[in-house]
Formats: sequence, C-alpha cells, structure tokens
Amino acid sequence: MSWKSNRNPMFRSQFSESIFDAKYKHEGASNWEELAHTLVEDVCRDNMTKTEKAELKDHITNLRFIAGGRYLFYAGKKRKFFNNCFLLRAEEDTREDWANLSWKAESCLMTGGGIGIDYSIYRPRGSMLAGTGGTASGAVEKARMINELGRSVMQGGSRRSAIYASLRYDHGDAHEFLKSKNWHDMPVGKSGYSLFDAKQDDFNFPAPLDMTNISLNYNTQWLLDYWQTGDYGETFLLNCQQALSTAEPGFSFNFFEKENETLRNACCEVTSADDSDLCNLGSINLARIDDMKQLRDVVELATKFLVCGTLVADLPYKKIYETREKNRRLGLGLMGMHEWLIQRNSKYEVTEELHKWLTIYKSVSNYSADKFCDELSISRSVAKRAIAPTGTIGIIAGTSTGIEPVFAVAYKRRYLKNERWHYQYVVDACAKEMIDIYGVSPNSIESALDLAEDYERRIKFQYDVQQYVDMAISSTINLPKWGTKNNNPDTVNGFADTLAKYAHGLRGFTCYPDACRGGQPLTSVPYEDAVKKLGEEFEEAVETHDICDITGHGGTCGV
Repeated sequence: MSWKSNRNPMFRSQFSESIFDAKYKHEGASNWEELAHTLVEDVCRDNMTKTEKAELKDHITNLRFIAGGRYLFYAGKKRKFFNNCFLLRAEEDTREDWANLSWKAESCLMTGGGIGIDYSIYRPRGSMLAGTGGTASGAVEKARMINELGRSVMQGGSRRSAIYASLRYDHGDAHEFLKSKNWHDMPVGKSGYSLFDAKQDDFNFPAPLDMTNISLNYNTQWLLDYWQTGDYGETFLLNCQQALSTAEPGFSFNFFEKENETLRNACCEVTSADDSDLCNLGSINLARIDDMKQLRDVVELATKFLVCGTLVADLPYKKIYETREKNRRLGLGLMGMHEWLIQRNSKYEVTEELHKWLTIYKSVSNYSADKFCDELSISRSVAKRAIAPTGTIGIIAGTSTGIEPVFAVAYKRRYLKNERWHYQYVVDACAKEMIDIYGVSPNSIESALDLAEDYERRIKFQYDVQQYVDMAISSTINLPKWGTKNNNPDTVNGFADTLAKYAHGLRGFTCYPDACRGGQPLTSVPYEDAVKKLGEEFEEAVETHDICDITGHGGTCGV
C-alpha cells in the first residue's frame, strides 16, 4: 500500500512530508492545507475574488499548482522575499561597475534569492588598463570573486548560495572560462591530490566556481555561420567536450529577437535583457489535473497568482523594483510531465495529446496575464512561461520534476538540513503508484538513466516543448560516464552535430555525465534496497567520502 499521512494526506511519500517539515512548516502552516491558505491570502489579498482564492487554495492543496520555493518559505512571515533569483548584468567595463556588481550580488543573496550574472562586458584577462598602466584581471576572475562571496553568504539565513555565470562564446576569456572547473588538473598544494580528489573526500572543499553553474552564450551570428558553412567552430566543439566530461559549461542559446536576453537565473530557465530583473516562479502539476477544462482553470488562477506576486514581494534594492514594474515577468512552469505520459502508457515524447495540453498552457497564460494586468491597471507582463527544474516542490508533489523523465525508480537523495548533510532512501512516488496499484514491474519503468544512451530523444523532447515557452526550460540530460563506450573523445563530434542541429529551437542545454562530481545529490539504488529503508533519515558522517555513492562507482546526479 502507498504511504499515507494523517497530517498531510495529499503527500504521496514520507519523504515529501519530511521535506515540508524541514523547509516550509512554521506557525500558521503546520500542514500543507494551512500553508496553501496562508500563501494565497498573503499574496493575492484583495486583487482576486473570494471565489477565485478559494479555487486557488483547492488547487494548491491538491497539488495541481505549487508556487516556487521562496513563496512557500516566506508565506505568513513578516518579510516577503518571494522571488527565487535575480538576474544581474555587468553593465560597464569600469572599476565602479566591478565594485557595484559585488554589492548587487550580496544584496540579492541575503534575501534568500540566487543570482545569475553575465560578465561579457568585462575586458579579457591581460588587457591594458589606461588609467593605471596595469592589466585587467578578466571576466573569469570576477566570476570567481562572486563565487567566493556566495560561499560566505547563507541565502536569507536558510540555504547556501545558488549562482549562475555566463560569458559570450567569442569573448577573449572564453577558453579560460571553458576550463575553469577542470578540477582534475588543479593540484592541492604538494599533497599529490587534485581538487577533484579533495571534493570526493569533502564535498564542501573550496574549488574555483564550485558554487556556480556556468554557460557560454551563443548569438545569432554563431547560428548564421553554422547554417552557412556547417561549421560550428572550435569553441562550440570544446564546449561539447567539456560538457561531456565535466558537465560544464552549459550552453545558452539567444538568437534573433532573443539575442539580448543573455541574463539567466541560477537554474537558467528565466531569461532577460535587463539588469536587475528577477524570476517569479510557480509550476502546474500536469499529473494531478483531470482534463483540459481543469487545466484551463488552473493555468488562469496560477497566472493571476504570479501577477499578484509582482505587487507584494519585497526586493533588495530600488533598481529591481523599477525593472519589475517595467517587465512584470512571470515564470509559470510545468512539472509531472513524464508521469502524465506514464499515466497514458506513452513513451517520453511529445504526443499529439500533450501538444493540445501545451497549447492550452500557452494560450491561457498569455490571455489571462494580459487581461488581469489590464483589470488592475498595471503594466503587462513581458513574459509568462519558464519551466524550472522543480527539484524540491516536485518531491512535495510526489511527481516527476519539470520536464525531466523519472530519474530512477529508487534512489538516495542528499540534502542540507541545519547546516549538515542528510540523506534518505527514496522510491520515486509516481513509480511507486504504478508498482503498488497497477502491478507494474520496477524494471519496466523508463527512467532518465535508461535514456542516458539515447540523448537525442531527450534533446528532441526539450526542443518540442520549447515552442510553447517564451523564456526557457531548465533540464539536465543524463549521460554515461566520460571515457566509456558511448561517451569518450571519439563521440564528441557526433554529439556536437546533434546538439547544433537542434540549437535553433532551444534556449539552453545542460548535461550531466555519470560520476563527474563528488558528493552528488542523487544516486540510483536497487528498488529492493530502498524499500527496506524508506522513512529513515541519516546524517552524513564526517569521514564519508561521497554520501551519494553507495555503489562504489560514483553515482549519478539528475537534477
């Protein structure tokens, strides 16, 4: 039988409840239903009718819609730092902007929000400085400084920093940026160990850009050059090799009318051209929605909720308020997409029925946002949809996260609690429903690990969904370990050909080769082993080398 809670009956697993208790439970929100009530009243106030708010509370209570994690964390609290991330631009290649960027970053991190920064304006390392006669430190060095700032700041006193850094593909520091996280090649003093070895022994051991996700920005000129010549260039090929071996840098694609939208949040799904923009996230759980009529209702009310969020959320400094009023950016996303497909006995692909549901998601969010903003006499939202990874809220909902396939039927998940690493054994909630209720064999459920050998299916799926999203999709494609038969130096060109073929219809791309990082958050385990330890919480021992690796083979991270 599936696990049931008396206190939070909508949760599918004890792990969902433990995440709620650790992150979001507080006075006035002792259970999920209370949190839904507090959240809606706190955000929507008198801007929505009583009937609309009652319906919205029901959708949240029944896990059809879940607001972003910062909404859940600050609901009912004095401060209202509801925004997950802030998007910052290095605006001028000056000493003043160099210092101001650090101030903006720290101001945002202290609210509990992550940051994303584009450093492309800064001159390359070694460039002459006319004012002093010295040489520039370069864009990569500034990214490293912000990384260390993030290491020191607990976001809002609740979690470690989330940071993203990007650089234009033709920047003079691009090749240094490409190799900036090659920890294998970085010795630790005279110990004979590399930084990668040290990270395996101690996940928190400091390393360059270890708090930061990094990507190269590719613009229209790159795409046109590729279409005209069939040559994607040395930098793109090196980018592919780095991604296949170390997972980073990722790829940020910004073409034609989106060319200036190089700013991203920490997970890369929210895009903007404007400094001090922000993300405003909530996700619809397709797996809990009965039909297209209910989908229309949920999309409309969720859109209105996010618009209301732009009226009440506290922000760290004046320019962010100004940018918010100008753009009123929404980030309505989706999760449970793979579970929705599993319910219909469909493979991981965009079916004709899914196309119809995605069309409703796009059209209703556009119409509802414009109409509601007009009714409130406020500026219209410049963008409405972005699909976040939904790692934590996906666990609470007990469904597949974002557009990702089920990571694994059973896995070990590592997480930070009270400044200590903890872990639990987890049976994927939607997989468990299939196993317990419908008698499906655990070995028959298609997972991200099964699709690791078929990366083009994963890329094509993201490509197909992107046409319904006006910003971007955060998705991480699992790949085999670097150096194995299907992922090695001889396969790089084939991978580059495939990614370049789909690049025009993507906004970004990240992958994760097995065992490329120490201390990975997720590790696949046998279903039978996980079942024996469900509901138990373990604290990481100091001497543990890689808490996620119980197999001895490095584990696999998926989100």
